[in-house]
This record gives sequence, C-alpha cells and structure tokens, in this order.
Amino acid sequence: MTRYYDYVLGLIPVALVGVTAALSLVGVPTTAALPVGAGVALGLMCHAMFVRAPLAETEPVSGGTAAGNASRDAVATGSSD
Repeated sequence: MTRYYDYVLGLIPVALVGVTAALSLVGVPTTAALPVGAGVALGLMCHAMFVRAPLAETEPVSGGTAAGNASRDAVATGSSD
C-alpha cells in the first residue's frame, strides 16, 4: 500500500500544474483553471486519506507479549493488579 501513497504524492503537483496548464492551453482563463487543478489535487488527497485510508499496524490477536496478554486477560475478567 505504500506504493499507492508514493504515487499519490507524485500526482498531487502533476494534477495541479498539469490540469491548470491543459485548461489554460484550451483557452480557459488561468483564474478559472487554477481552482479546477487545485480541486483535482484535493480530490486525490481526499481519496488517499478517506477512501484508501492508511491502516495502523495492529498487534495480532493471538500473538503479543506475555505482559500484553496478562493485561488483556485482566481487562477481560475485570480484575486489576
């Protein structure tokens, strides 16, 4: 999944500059083309953050350390040290 975020980080400036330049070449005024390019870049960032959100590394349920298992068992039984 890290390669996806590498691509997104590379596409953000490409989208901003590329879409703005393409629209400017077509004849759209720069003051209108720039917000459209920024919107495309924002869409890429939102997709990376919310649609394909990075997941935190979690500890496997069956694995872990003895101390981690002891504290998890204490919570499950309601006892404290």
